[in-house]
Amino acid sequence: SVRLVNGSSPCSGRLEVKSNQSWSSVCEDDFDQQDAEVVCRQLGCGAPSVLQGALYGEVEAPVWTKEFQCGGNEQDLLDCGSSGSLRNTCSPAKAVGLTCS
Repeated sequence: SVRLVNGSSPCSGRLEVKSNQSWSSVCEDDFDQQDAEVVCRQLGCGAPSVLQGALYGEVEAPVWTKEFQCGGNEQDLLDCGSSGSLRNTCSPAKAVGLTCS
């Protein structure tokens, strides 16, 4: 599951991903426009219009540890491939902030 929190609508906010019953922040370094397209579609929103770090608040622990590698056509962010390398740190200002149109 994915959700956008702290935004003015369900289609904007700081991205969080749910895995093993807990929600994790996503680091901007691990997320790009194609990943954003998948999230916006998954939430039933329009295309991504703004993708900016810390737009809707800073990273909160826990932090998602893998880079998303979406092609842009997936139905669910967790269907996307991910990097093999794990991220241990993420600057607080790098939380993915996303607005879908």
